[in-house]
Amino acid sequence: MSGTPLDGGTPRRRGRPAGTRAGAAAGTRERILAAAREEFSARGYDRTSVRSIGKAADVDAALVHHYFGTKEQVFAAAVEVSFGPALELPGFVAAGGQDGMGERVARFMLGVWENPVTREPLLAIVRSAVTNERAAAVFRALVGRKVLARVAGELRVPDPEFRVQLAAAQLVGIIMLRYVVKVEPIASAAPEDLVAVVAPTLQRYLTDPDVGPGAGGARP
Repeated sequence: MSGTPLDGGTPRRRGRPAGTRAGAAAGTRERILAAAREEFSARGYDRTSVRSIGKAADVDAALVHHYFGTKEQVFAAAVEVSFGPALELPGFVAAGGQDGMGERVARFMLGVWENPVTREPLLAIVRSAVTNERAAAVFRALVGRKVLARVAGELRVPDPEFRVQLAAAQLVGIIMLRYVVKVEPIASAAPEDLVAVVAPTLQRYLTDPDVGPGAGGARP
């Protein structure tokens, strides 16, 4: 009979994982996510499709939809996994109070990007975000919700969101020049030198009482 398996068991539904074991399902999901990260890294957001992700993971495209939904949702999951190390930043900011906060933030973020294991997935995500607006929107939403908003929540100063965005702009500029565009001499500068130079600026952004959207007379 059409649709009846040869072994007489229950027919499998298209797009559903084989078996019901949680471990097997989790393994399939992780394999798809790993394949998605590789595809977005190699092809970029525009040229990656749910079908290509399924092929790379050796599963049907319907199974990718089952676990993640649309390509945008797969990308969001890949961003969150790749950005995982940076999600520890809010706790790192809070440790030790305001003294030395700028140095801790600079050292933490550069440490994430200096490590090849954490850098490569992040590079893939950033490259997709700067070439596709939909990918950029997903990236902005995650960074804003899971990193910047949480860091702002740790600050006990006026205008915390504004301050955190200023600090993020400083760090993103360095990251883009050093790791993405690789402009010299910043690309080959010693990480400790970068920390020493940028830490005072981050400290002022995050803690100085004169910093804020209404502080027009604040020193540059």
